[in-house]
Amino acid sequence: MRLLAALLIVIAAPATAQVVFAGGNWAAIDRGAACEASTRALRIAEKGKVQARAGFAFDAFGPRHGQFFAQLSRIPRAGSTVILTVGDQPFLLFAGGGWAWSRNRAQDQAIIAAARAANGMRIESRDGAGARFTDRYQLDGAPTAIDAAAARCAGKSARS
Repeated sequence: MRLLAALLIVIAAPATAQVVFAGGNWAAIDRGAACEASTRALRIAEKGKVQARAGFAFDAFGPRHGQFFAQLSRIPRAGSTVILTVGDQPFLLFAGGGWAWSRNRAQDQAIIAAARAANGMRIESRDGAGARFTDRYQLDGAPTAIDAAAARCAGKSARS
């Protein structure tokens, strides 16, 4: 099941992407100017629905150095909060459309630290109809994927 999760992430990556690491439920992917450590939600999306996924983005030459991101399974209702909980530590995310992001670099680092110590995380919000939804993730393999993605992009900026 874990290998299947990593393979689904890789299959969703564009042809120019290169897998740097795949293990547990996570993969580190080199996308050229950016690298990411990512996973998909435990619940597989129904046909025609969006597959929820989450990860950490690193730019070789840009401002992202571990920015948390998530493609949500549903679009949050306008004005709704989007809360990421890693282990038992909550984080308020910025949301737009069907996506959510960490708010700043300090929060990025706090989320990464929490992900290293926890077994799972979840993202909760309310959809357009007001129904609560939750996207759940396992963190098995996350620390290694995060390190691999960070190192890959750091190596690119060091070579220039």
